[in-house]
Amino acid sequence: MSDRVTRKGNSQPQKEEPKQAKKQKVQKESYDLVQLQDIAHQLRIHSIEMTIASNSGHPTSCASMAEILAVLFFTKAGMHYNPKDPGNFGNDRFVLSKGHAAPILYAAWSMVGYIEGKELLNLRKIDSLLEGHPVPKLPFVDVATGSLGQGLSVAGGMAYSSKFLDKINNRYWVLMGDGEIAEGSVWEAAHLASHYKLDNLTAIVDVNRLGQSEETSIGHDITVYKKRWEAFGWKTIVVDGHNLNLLTDAFEQCRNVKNQPQVIIAKTFKGKYLEMENKEDWHGKPVPQAQVEFVKKQMKQQGGFTLTPEVPTQIEKPQQSHFTLEINYPVDGKQSTREAYGKALVGLSKTDANQQIVAVDGDTKNSTFSIKYKEAVPTNFVECFIAEQNMVGWAQGFSCRGKVAFASTFAAFFARAFDQIRMGGISESQVKYVGSHAGVSIGEDGPSQMGLEDIALFRTIPNCVVLYPSDGVSAERAIELVANHKSPCYVRMSRPSLPILYPNNEVFEIGKSKILRHHDDDKILLIGGGVTTHEIFKAAKQLSEQDKINVTVLDLFSVKPIDHDGILNAANKTALKTILVVEDHYSEGGLFEAVSSSLSLNNEVKIHSIHVDKVAKSGTPAQMLSLYHLDAAGIVARVKSIIQ
Repeated sequence: MSDRVTRKGNSQPQKEEPKQAKKQKVQKESYDLVQLQDIAHQLRIHSIEMTIASNSGHPTSCASMAEILAVLFFTKAGMHYNPKDPGNFGNDRFVLSKGHAAPILYAAWSMVGYIEGKELLNLRKIDSLLEGHPVPKLPFVDVATGSLGQGLSVAGGMAYSSKFLDKINNRYWVLMGDGEIAEGSVWEAAHLASHYKLDNLTAIVDVNRLGQSEETSIGHDITVYKKRWEAFGWKTIVVDGHNLNLLTDAFEQCRNVKNQPQVIIAKTFKGKYLEMENKEDWHGKPVPQAQVEFVKKQMKQQGGFTLTPEVPTQIEKPQQSHFTLEINYPVDGKQSTREAYGKALVGLSKTDANQQIVAVDGDTKNSTFSIKYKEAVPTNFVECFIAEQNMVGWAQGFSCRGKVAFASTFAAFFARAFDQIRMGGISESQVKYVGSHAGVSIGEDGPSQMGLEDIALFRTIPNCVVLYPSDGVSAERAIELVANHKSPCYVRMSRPSLPILYPNNEVFEIGKSKILRHHDDDKILLIGGGVTTHEIFKAAKQLSEQDKINVTVLDLFSVKPIDHDGILNAANKTALKTILVVEDHYSEGGLFEAVSSSLSLNNEVKIHSIHVDKVAKSGTPAQMLSLYHLDAAGIVARVKSIIQ
């Protein structure tokens, strides 16, 4: 199994030649419908046997979509793909948004010869790649699904990439359950796909009426679904989802639609051809072994079948470039880190030979300064409007297609898309998230706009790098670092214009901090990030000049991974072996907890904190910093109270 599901090697395609022949009108094919029905039943049987073997799973959810997958995988009307090479960059791609129906997806790839049949019975076992919901460890899976309502967003980003950036004539098929259509993220995705006229995107809604615990809110009222999708600008086709002739015709119609995404609304029955067909209380339960024989009796044939998908041209996934930046700030200059982000993207584009950097934004580009990239490289900037869940999904879609995707908005608004970010972590997506307007230092806009939870949010994502630059130089270097790093990353940007702290050639590393000030007789270690680094620096100067108290100043920069050795060494060199962390963030999950966690096994170092300890309000940036004792005066007072 392991050898059969590894991704193929990638190489750079030749852009001078067309990737594929121009799209041709699909001629009506003649299909052996008896054989196709046999294939659908085979898919049902595999799904039942797999879930019996694992004693868990969703066979009734698989049974409702068996005819859909038979047409999708086994006819020219469906996917154009190479069954022997699921990772072919030129393949049509299938996103199973209703990820709980994973058994039938694995069954389809087994029946086309990619997965060994005996491996199917290892479904959901600890040493198998056939997990309960699909994950991209498999080359035919682009994104983890199972948290419903997200597949269409990711497919939208992938479809945009193929159509407008890569110029590849492939198609994206997304199968959704009717229950997940209640998710608002689906309609965010539907709107944007229509806005950008993604005619290479086809959605299929499996309307089997039954959710997990009861009937869906719309049930089998197909007219309601039809009107809603039409209102969002989609070419809408309604079919009996178990009628193979109607399904093949619908799929062929979709291939001929221009400048409009398509949706096939398939009326189906949960548990079709099983004794529990259209019955409640069978969701997520394996069915009795007797059902295998029951389904076999329904089959018209017991013999073999002929696989007839269209095989596209072989195209290799592009290799990622290595990005470098030239930075030029005057020593006495000032720069907001949010504006440095826009400058950095433009700078990176100069070494982006294959135009792999794609920036998406949620109608905040003139505040995050991603607008600078739009002005410099308009083809690779995508406005996602005020729909952050979809923005994150599209960014993940671009990442699936080998792009270096930057998603930017106010730090606070990423909270709305946390589930999408969480699922991206499961997918090991390499999206680079950039949050501006972090903390109370944004001032007058008030608490609804202040990112005070964002560090905590991104620290919880597996393998996610979290960087927190404090000036223009470190901000641009942070963007350079994450552009070249193979993992999800978050960079926290500040609104105020801040003095330049570092020379243009300063070297920054993921996992390393910076010492900005130290003396042999330092009393304690002060740690900050962003705005508070500057307030700490001012406080250190005041303490030294007025009170003859010297302190070490550390700019944390890399919150995750954290510089354990650098922090511990700096703390141990102070007279009191004491740390004061000053952060423009709530204490929960922020810099204080990151430092405390890193040093939790050390019994000698004491750690104190100044942080935002209550709901903020509107005021000037200076007033807000003073209110929470995050300014130089507050830091000086706290240092004195600690050392006395």
